[in-house]
Amino acid sequence: MLRTGVYALLALALFALVFSRVPSAGAGPQTGARLSGVQLSLYPARDAGAVWRFSAERVVSDPLRGETRLTGLADGGRWLLPAGGGPAVLDATLEAPDLTIDAQDNLLTRQARVTLVQQCADIDLRGTREQPVRVEQGSGFSAPFAEVDSPVLRARIPNLRMSFNFEILEAGVADFSGDLDPTETCENGQRVPLSSHPPSPQGEPT
Repeated sequence: MLRTGVYALLALALFALVFSRVPSAGAGPQTGARLSGVQLSLYPARDAGAVWRFSAERVVSDPLRGETRLTGLADGGRWLLPAGGGPAVLDATLEAPDLTIDAQDNLLTRQARVTLVQQCADIDLRGTREQPVRVEQGSGFSAPFAEVDSPVLRARIPNLRMSFNFEILEAGVADFSGDLDPTETCENGQRVPLSSHPPSPQGEPT
C-alpha cells in the first residue's frame, strides 16, 4: 500500500476518479492526481518487514491503471523494520531517473543503481521499454543487463535476477572478475582499506 506524507494525494485521486466519469466534450477523460515536492513511503504487502522511502519532485497517480509515477527522485532506499521494534535499518539504496509503482507495488524503470549496504555492492541495472528494470517486492531485482562492483566481486551479467541478500538467482553467461589480493573490505556498510598485517614469524623446526 502506498502512503504519502501528504493526504491530499488520496483526496485528489478520488476527485480525479469521480470527475473522470463525467461526460466531456473534449477528446476524452483524463484521470489521475499530480503533486510536486513530496515524501513517499511504500509498505509492500509481499515484503512485510520492509518499507521503501523516496523524495520526488513530481508524483502522478493513475487510479484506473493502478500506477504511480515518480520523477525527480532522491533519497530512495529500502529500510528493514526490526521484528522486536526499534528504528528502521537501511538495507539498500536506489537511484533512478524515474520510477513507476505498479498495482503489485513493484518498481519499474529503464535504468537504476541499487546499492546493497551490508555488502557494499553497487549494481548498475539497465533495461528497455519492453523489458524494464524491475524491483520485485519480497524477491529482489532483475534487469536485462547488470554490472556489479563490490569488494569481493566484479561482474558483467546479462539477464540478472538477484536477491536483496546479494544472491544471484538467475543469470546469463556472465563475465566475472575478482581480485586475488583485495585492497578493501566492507564494514558497517562502508568500504574500508584492508589493514596491512606483517606475516607471522615462522617457528624454527625442532
